[in-house]
Amino acid sequence: MGGRSSPAGWRRRAPPPPPLLLLLVSVLALATVVEGRFVVEKNSLRVTSPAALRGVYECAIGNFGMPQYGGTMHGVVVYPKANTKACKPFADFGLSFNPKAGGLPVFLLVDRGDCYFTTKGWNAQTAGAAAVLVADDRAEPLITMDTPESSGKEHLENITVPSALVSKRFGDDLKTALENGDMVNVLLDWRESLPHPDERVEYEFWTNSNDECGAKCDMQMSFVRDFRGVAQVLEQRGYTQFAPHYITWYCPEAFVLSAQCRSQCINHGRYCAPDPEQDFTTGYDGKDVVVQNLIQICLFKVANESRKPWLWWDYVHDFAIRCPMKEKKYTTDCAHGVIKSLGMDIDKITQCVGDPDADEDNPVLKAEQDAQIGHGARGDVTILPTFVVNNRQYRGKLDKRAVLRAICSGFEETTEPDICLTQDIQTNQCLENNGGCWLDKNTNFTACKDTFRGRVCECPVVNGVKFVGDGYTHCEASGVGRCQINNGGCWKETRNGKSVSACSNEQAKGCKCPQGFKGDGVHGCEDVDECKERLFCQCKDCSCENTWGSYECGCGGSNMLYMREHDTCISELPSLNSFWDLAILWSRSHHISSFSLVIARQSRDFVGGMGVHVGYLLRPRFRGSWSIRRLQISATELHGFRDPRDHGSVHAAGEPGDVEPPTARGPRRHLKQQGVLSTYGSSSIRASLTASVAHRRGRVWSCNFEFRKDWPVS
Repeated sequence: MGGRSSPAGWRRRAPPPPPLLLLLVSVLALATVVEGRFVVEKNSLRVTSPAALRGVYECAIGNFGMPQYGGTMHGVVVYPKANTKACKPFADFGLSFNPKAGGLPVFLLVDRGDCYFTTKGWNAQTAGAAAVLVADDRAEPLITMDTPESSGKEHLENITVPSALVSKRFGDDLKTALENGDMVNVLLDWRESLPHPDERVEYEFWTNSNDECGAKCDMQMSFVRDFRGVAQVLEQRGYTQFAPHYITWYCPEAFVLSAQCRSQCINHGRYCAPDPEQDFTTGYDGKDVVVQNLIQICLFKVANESRKPWLWWDYVHDFAIRCPMKEKKYTTDCAHGVIKSLGMDIDKITQCVGDPDADEDNPVLKAEQDAQIGHGARGDVTILPTFVVNNRQYRGKLDKRAVLRAICSGFEETTEPDICLTQDIQTNQCLENNGGCWLDKNTNFTACKDTFRGRVCECPVVNGVKFVGDGYTHCEASGVGRCQINNGGCWKETRNGKSVSACSNEQAKGCKCPQGFKGDGVHGCEDVDECKERLFCQCKDCSCENTWGSYECGCGGSNMLYMREHDTCISELPSLNSFWDLAILWSRSHHISSFSLVIARQSRDFVGGMGVHVGYLLRPRFRGSWSIRRLQISATELHGFRDPRDHGSVHAAGEPGDVEPPTARGPRRHLKQQGVLSTYGSSSIRASLTASVAHRRGRVWSCNFEFRKDWPVS
């Protein structure tokens, strides 16, 4: 694949002339920033007091420590009486910034200059500060406080407090307020430092296969080892979309044929990397690093095409262990061994790598160089390593917990995976006072939903039933099945084996006391005393007795029956005239044109049934204003009666032919009597009575009455 295939390639070389060496290093460094656009990543700082400083200010996130991405931090600003640049331990001056019990965390304000930013951060942290604010010493746009390249790295991995650079003007204002004795309360806010548009986070890891670049390379390898499992779970479950990237530089055309460019670059100076040891006289060359970077990019492309992009993490982890530079195993042959152990297609990867000695562009590395250029809110990638989350560069320590926090802050609220809600990543605000949200203490259903950024009060969905409400003071089950969930939050009671509920699945939401009860349906329903309130059973012969949720109504006398629908008592064996009286009653009160009545009487050996059917047959000229309707109040299941709505006689088992069923217009056989029953106004009403008798362990009487109304209408 173009790199050295055995430790024999690792050799000592004659040093180049010193002027050329210095010139080449300078040229490669300049090539990284030509036409570059570096973006300073920022967070906001809100001053809540004193009133003169109240407002929101920008500050630049330091590239060390652990910014609280997605979160906030309250504190009080303190400016030290001595060691204002924090270049020495504060213990040497007898100063401590540990907060008192119940006090706010201390944000230590220090001055820029005289030592590394990381030194200031470390000294502030060891003195008890919760965050470091560095005041710029010159009037200029905000810059990124980066980590040192060589010396000053001894504290890099141990700094955990967040840091931020503030402008000189704002720093001076803070100092003035403190000198005047004001308490300066501030809120550091990282909630909008990274975009969080949807339920998937896209992130990039700009890295390097070089393992001999000092503390940064050691931190990078440790991060890969620690973060690998988390990254693979997020990728496999579709929560993230990950892509690794590698920085390369080009050699200026004037130096392409120089020995230095030939040793540090491939494809005739198009793609270069710095010498791993920063010493051209010993160890591996920069082009060896470029080749291994290219292998790792191609491995990711092949793995991604096979829908297993997470294999990249396994390869990089194993390659660092099996093929280190220190053991002179940083070779293509060693890389092939790792690829084979992962069961990947070496031929596809080799084809992707191409020929490093060809005088032509490599499409993979060309795409990497193009990707280094910033687009939109993301600036150029110039720092190694660099993490990019949702197209914004991460700032801070390359640490599993810190990076995971940044990724979690990139999810739209309420869509983050469970791994983002663990106690070591964030605090569950629902554990204290239920987050101020609605809670049903009977079922422990709650509207409080823990999120990475805090909590939201959102009515829950339980067993497919959605609760609706504001989430703060009220939530109630809605839709089909809501009554199965805590009875929809409605009242319910059981007495003597009878259960009554104010919840009905026919209603999408709400509680309503059923008939016979009154109340709000939520806190309770009480029985309505229909007898006492004179709501029913008020006829002349009625006697009322209240029951739970209803009433019982009886009629005086042994031959009287109570008709509940009409709240009246009638005789069990009515006369023919009473039928007409009943017809007049019903036609007036219910506006009906026909009715049927079945009255049953049963004794030890007798079952009697009598049906009455009264109907108006209108003259044809009334068709435009009258309709013939039929109302049946019948006991069709008595002894297997068929539906009498066809105007035929009601039969029991026996001889149905005893009576000829009437047709629509045909003649009827009348067995009993026919005549004028009564006169009402100017109308004449004619009736025919048909009776049939059938024997089946008793007797059934069936009576059909037909009334014709034929008075003129003006």
